[in-house]
Amino acid sequence: MTTENVSASVGSTVGAPASDETTTSSGAFVAVCPLSELSDGEPRKEVVNGTTIAVVLTEGEVYAINDTCSHGQVSLAEGEIEGCLLECWLHGSQFDLRTGQPVSLPATDPVPVYPVKVEDDTVFVQV
Repeated sequence: MTTENVSASVGSTVGAPASDETTTSSGAFVAVCPLSELSDGEPRKEVVNGTTIAVVLTEGEVYAINDTCSHGQVSLAEGEIEGCLLECWLHGSQFDLRTGQPVSLPATDPVPVYPVKVEDDTVFVQV
């Protein structure tokens, strides 16, 4: 398992890492969906190598975060996006899409985030 700092900017091949992003991944990048099928601020549930993730386009960046809330064990892809925060629909915990860290209770444990790259119109995620 490797640790990387990656998110993908729309219109770029691979986004530059930010100093506060920590992602966990192993394996190769896998094509997930066309970028043109993502709607800004609307999570999309996908399964990559047996792992269910939420893929999110927001503020010109594409993010991939594990789809299971660390508190309520429900799908985060059913939640709402506000900036770089994904809110769990069940109890209202918010997770930072860049780091997976919870920023509000009741969740106290982070969820994994995964490296993303965009090539042409295709979103790739490394899980």
